[in-house]
Amino acid sequence: MIDLHQRLDELSALGPARRMRAVSGPQGPRVVLEGRSVLNLCSDDCLGLAGHPRAREAAADAASRWGAGAGASRLAAGTMSPHRLLEEALAAFHGTDSALLFGSGCEAYSGVIPALAGRGDIVFSDALNHTASIDGCRLTGAELFVYDHCDVEHLEWGLRRAGGRGALIVTEGVFGLDGDVAPLAEIARLAGSFGVRLLVDEAHGIGAVGPGGRGAVAEAGVEDEVDVLVGSLGSALGTSGAYVACGDLMTRYLVSTVASLGWSTAPAPPVAAGALAALELLLEQPRRVDKLEANADALREAMSREGFETVGSATHIVSVVVGPGDLASRVADLAIEGGVFGRATGPPEVARLRLAVMASHTQPELREAAQVLGRAALLAGFRPGSGLPLAVAQSSGMSLTALVAQAA
Repeated sequence: MIDLHQRLDELSALGPARRMRAVSGPQGPRVVLEGRSVLNLCSDDCLGLAGHPRAREAAADAASRWGAGAGASRLAAGTMSPHRLLEEALAAFHGTDSALLFGSGCEAYSGVIPALAGRGDIVFSDALNHTASIDGCRLTGAELFVYDHCDVEHLEWGLRRAGGRGALIVTEGVFGLDGDVAPLAEIARLAGSFGVRLLVDEAHGIGAVGPGGRGAVAEAGVEDEVDVLVGSLGSALGTSGAYVACGDLMTRYLVSTVASLGWSTAPAPPVAAGALAALELLLEQPRRVDKLEANADALREAMSREGFETVGSATHIVSVVVGPGDLASRVADLAIEGGVFGRATGPPEVARLRLAVMASHTQPELREAAQVLGRAALLAGFRPGSGLPLAVAQSSGMSLTALVAQAA
């Protein structure tokens, strides 16, 4: 039996404890965080549609017409008109035969991935995939081959080594931690050559990249080569839940085999209706995608001027490694005092600041945010642009603060 006190002590030694901060009022480019107005650089609502009047009105109308909840799972009485309408619209958006809604990304991954691989198979997973998809891979009971991040040569080596047992490649399109984009054309080529299926997580690609914000799969032009596309309703579409877009045969197979469709209550009708309204707004106003891209470029440029390295981000997710977990957390806390709300990630992830840009931000406030983060880093004991990699501090035994002082 796990000793909870001991385990919490072990986690505390790795870095600051996780905590949840309370936001007052609706989501937006600025939020009220524990009584303080701050610039919101933590939200995945990248197009700013969670609070859009049309999305709110659609959700409110659905609550009035169909109720606050679905009342049952998708396989029981829980599939309602708003679900069908949204699934049809998502399939049309991605150019697939059909789409299938889930209550959450975790629910989708825990059901879909085990349906596509099993004992005796090999699943190939990018080293920086989201924890939810990694957990889905583990649930298969298959051998898991973790290939180096975006390294198609390592992936090909693993596929050759599999000796025909390969069943599935799992990758994100836009990686949620660093904001870089997978080499999907090359991965799709390998999947076809070795006869394995390809699942792409587009949680952070939808609304951010590709023609009309259709994601990294569309940007790479491999729509016909991806077996299952997993999208999020909780990012660009501003609500919650997830979906898969795929062929009709695959959808019928998933309905017949995915256990989580029978275990979990279907997404609430207001959620489905709000997501449909957001999708319609994305189709009508593709300039939101252009604005998001321009804002991300502005923040990266401003962070670079402050001396930060943005790890390879090419999208609205801008990730900055600043040192050990406690240092990243101190920078984030000090930035909040300066009016900027950024997320510090810690164990089991690499400690860094993960900043998420929104289309509804202004470029002047993003440039000011970079300055606030630069000052916060200095106050926390880290000098951006010092050229001292984290590995040096770890191997020397000296604190990062001492190394910075020595370099000065």
